[in-house]
Amino acid sequence: MLVKLFIIVLILVGLSLVALSIGILLKRGFPETHIGRNRRIKEKGIHCANTTDANERRDYKPIEIEDEKEEK
Repeated sequence: MLVKLFIIVLILVGLSLVALSIGILLKRGFPETHIGRNRRIKEKGIHCANTTDANERRDYKPIEIEDEKEEK
């Protein structure tokens, strides 16, 4: 009884995977999930962590500490 149930579940899971694979093949690939290349996320102005970090480093202005000014 348990073996029959296991085989039925295995067949259902296999059929599900085949159906998902066919869907991916017909659509020509996975949808883009990476933030940096996703058009809709770009439209909202959201950037990936690497881009945000690069922008922060580009715009970085170091602060001056008063003790350093007095020593010079």
